[in-house]
Amino acid sequence: MLIQELVDRFEKKAPMAVMVRAALENALSAERLDAMFEKHALRQSNRDLMFSSVVDIMGLVACRIHPSPHAAFQARAAEMSVNVHALYDKLQRMETNVSRCLVVETAERMAQIVRHTGGMLPKLLPGYRVKILDGNHLRRTQRRIGELRRLNAAPLPGHALAVLDTETRLVIDVFPCEDGHAQERSLLPQVLETVQVNDVWIDDRNFSTADFLLGIRQRGAYFVTRQHATSPRYELLGKRACAGRCGTGIVYEQAVQIFHPDGRSARIRRITVKLDEPTRDGEREIHILTNLPKKVATALRVAELYRHRWKIETAFAEVAQNLEGEIGNGSSRFLVGNFSAQKRL
Repeated sequence: MLIQELVDRFEKKAPMAVMVRAALENALSAERLDAMFEKHALRQSNRDLMFSSVVDIMGLVACRIHPSPHAAFQARAAEMSVNVHALYDKLQRMETNVSRCLVVETAERMAQIVRHTGGMLPKLLPGYRVKILDGNHLRRTQRRIGELRRLNAAPLPGHALAVLDTETRLVIDVFPCEDGHAQERSLLPQVLETVQVNDVWIDDRNFSTADFLLGIRQRGAYFVTRQHATSPRYELLGKRACAGRCGTGIVYEQAVQIFHPDGRSARIRRITVKLDEPTRDGEREIHILTNLPKKVATALRVAELYRHRWKIETAFAEVAQNLEGEIGNGSSRFLVGNFSAQKRL
């Protein structure tokens, strides 16, 4: 009775704090985390140190409650049956598929909360699920040799592609890669496996490949992608027509045929925005490729959709600002998505 009365008082005086704590405890419960680890881990086991304990410790560091994994471990030492070396050993061998599953399954639970509490944002395109794809490296990381940490062109640690759902504003999937020098395009086959009918994928020119665009189309989905200067191979059809003005310039539309090296091709739309102000690279025009039908999205609507790509850059910046993306102390560091918003149109 006493505990219930205390909880009731907290609910009245600080309802938001109580709700947030309850939501986090539900989404990150030890039982769920350990069950997920048992299901998806290929090499590691839960015999000595439970995965939920690792998440708990690293959460304390990521939220800046403790300055390092070692300090967080010492604060919980009485609850642990292993020494700190076991923690570092598990961190160093953490499998990327486990990290991905942690993001995906947690996002699914948090999305349910967003829907139940009425926090869904309006659909950008009624009848379609719009997703934004982007990726980035950690910059100036302490994982580099000391002399190279301040050089953006120096050797890089791993990177990842992330998928943002525009209705819940949650990162719903991530595709981590341990090789920091691998091209982002090398992860696109994994992304294609997740494409569903009536998805609309918004992404930058790094992902403008014939394989990816035709793969999305083949799966009954749609893309809004900035055209790369060299790929895919294409042929313009007819003359471009003016469609009006958007917030950044004059919009034109033209049909285009794109070609795959294996002989496949597709006729799609190319939306051109003649910019009022040049990009930081001095470009006066940008070209956006899409297979969305005109009856679903006019040229002006496609140009506006592409501008929403910045939402994922904002999400990256918020993670970098609010969480400790890389732990600066100790021999091992735990990366939680400290992406830098460096890309520009």
